[in-house]
Amino acid sequence: MAPDGGDGPDELAPRVGRDESTGGGESTGGGESTRGGESTRTVILALVANVVIAVAKTAAAVITGAASMLAEAAHSWADTGNEVFLFVAQRRADRAPDATHPFGYGREVYVWSMFAAIGLFAVGAGVSVTHGIQELADPEPASDFVVAYVVLGISLVLEGVSFLQALRQSRAEARQRDRGVLEQVLATSDPTVRAVFAEDAAALIGIVIAGAGIAAHEVTGSAVPDAVGSILVGLLLGFVAFVLIQRNLQLIVGEAVDPALQDAALRRLLAMPQVARVTKLRLEIAGARRVLLTGAVDLAGEPDEAEASHQLALVEDQVRAIPGVVGVVLSLSEPEEPSLLPSDVSPARARRGSR
Repeated sequence: MAPDGGDGPDELAPRVGRDESTGGGESTGGGESTRGGESTRTVILALVANVVIAVAKTAAAVITGAASMLAEAAHSWADTGNEVFLFVAQRRADRAPDATHPFGYGREVYVWSMFAAIGLFAVGAGVSVTHGIQELADPEPASDFVVAYVVLGISLVLEGVSFLQALRQSRAEARQRDRGVLEQVLATSDPTVRAVFAEDAAALIGIVIAGAGIAAHEVTGSAVPDAVGSILVGLLLGFVAFVLIQRNLQLIVGEAVDPALQDAALRRLLAMPQVARVTKLRLEIAGARRVLLTGAVDLAGEPDEAEASHQLALVEDQVRAIPGVVGVVLSLSEPEEPSLLPSDVSPARARRGSR
């Protein structure tokens, strides 16, 4: 299960070893467009690798008749279809806001990613398990094992290249947010990185399982290990699909960002000269590295109604200008509402905020 919340705009995301003297420590490097381009490269590399691998595995499955090889072919075709879904998801989620969707289409990325995960379960897991059971009930001989080993070896290299790209991106983002790589993969609001990472990791494990099953088939002459390998590959894909479906469901329903990003956003607001204190603040994930911010602030000084309206609008505009913030809704605080303070707030700020 993923930890509460995911990541958000890089301009708000805390960085390890950041310089706290540079305006509250928020990141100003990277940016949503940079990360979006990195995610696109990750998906395209995975798509190209999976097309080549799927064709090779299908040919090897026909030549050898090995159940595990057929399971691997189904796995790769399912992954190929998933990458297409993920590419479509990125394109549709990047559409500009309009009158019917004022905060944009960011959450659509989770819908298409859900389709991809369901496809992985139905095609990859379903075909692999079904064929493995059929092979146990009615075993068929396999041959030309060398072909299977060569194709699995090539697949291992290509899947490894694709996995390293997803790992490199996830590791960089995990380092920025002081998380472990697996924690970042589960927590990230970008489903394309999570899907490619999980699918490529499963592919590498599946290749090892298939290779072991085919080798046992060759050594023993029995189709049982090969069939069991096919079933194990299917169960592995089913587990991965279940995790991806659950995570996408959480993000479709709506999820708050993690406390570190909430803290960074609070510091950003308190650093604005128009803001005396913040009493309410909520950041909800609205797409891959996109957030919707709502809250209540007390304005500095004693502005009249017209001036307060102008100052509040100015604060909203400044926050909305941060890349990745797709919507801002702020109201004025009630006098009796307690102030929110970031964990590392200075004593001076604490005195100012507690008035």
